[in-house]
Amino acid sequence: MSETAHDLIFPVPVFHEKIWGGRKLATEFGYEIPDGPIGECWAISAHPNGDCTIGGGEWEGMRLSELWDSHRELFGGVEGDRFPLLIKIIDAKDNLSVQVHPDDAYAAEHENGSLGKRECWYILSTDPDTTIVVGQRAHDRAEFAQMVEEGRWDDLLNVVPCRPGDFFRIEPGCVHAIQEGTVLLETQQSSDVTYRVYDYDRVGDDGKPRDLHISQSLDVVDYAMEAPASGEVTAPEADGVTELMDCPNFVVERVRVCGEKVLAEDWPFLCASVIEGSGTATAVADGTAHEIGRGAHFIAPAGCGGLALSGEMTLVVSHLPA
Repeated sequence: MSETAHDLIFPVPVFHEKIWGGRKLATEFGYEIPDGPIGECWAISAHPNGDCTIGGGEWEGMRLSELWDSHRELFGGVEGDRFPLLIKIIDAKDNLSVQVHPDDAYAAEHENGSLGKRECWYILSTDPDTTIVVGQRAHDRAEFAQMVEEGRWDDLLNVVPCRPGDFFRIEPGCVHAIQEGTVLLETQQSSDVTYRVYDYDRVGDDGKPRDLHISQSLDVVDYAMEAPASGEVTAPEADGVTELMDCPNFVVERVRVCGEKVLAEDWPFLCASVIEGSGTATAVADGTAHEIGRGAHFIAPAGCGGLALSGEMTLVVSHLPA
């Protein structure tokens, strides 16, 4: 392995056009995005539907999936047939569909061996009076099916305020819908399986209503899940770090940097996204300082010796659980 192999890894984002997308990925983050309604920036991804190319450094031009397959030492030798995480920024100019995701067991059986989809949202910006759908009120499958059939969405859906700095856990089986005017950072399993429950009778490019997946949704909704009243972050902050979520698939933290800060290498690899401010990021074992700012995303690989951060900025970072 060359002496630069422990440096930080910077994937090049992949952008996806969506019927509900906007242009804020360009205006708020400075990304060069394609024309049209661009709804998603897949910032760190090795999923076949958006496999990032590495920009610069030792691994320039390789796909992240290729790096995972051929240099597993960079990821701490973690087992698995695919890079496990997917980091996105979502720009919802219009409402996303009301949807739900399966867990690993259901997806493996019904979606050609796919992972399930556990995810979480850190809200970056919103229009005034924006709301978001997280959770539902039906007590069982039959009641859910009846409310869907009757179009009783106000009775069924749990709608809560949505403000910058809020955080929402979206477990498999949680009915949810990002609403218009929301920009958020999403951390999720590397999966693209979504079951639509309702799509506001919109039509796709072919002029036909987009597919719904009522049968699958009825199978996977967690009818006992308690719906949240808000997304307010109440976890304590310790030395600038707030743990937002710890689950079987990932740990997500918010990191505030005011001057100098070092994150010890307590993980096989770390995904990091700058959501405010600017500064530098350095792999301690390598020593190369990288200028970073809002909208920068990178991976701190195994053997980097820790992540040294300098400047005035806020990051959301994620890694596999211990």
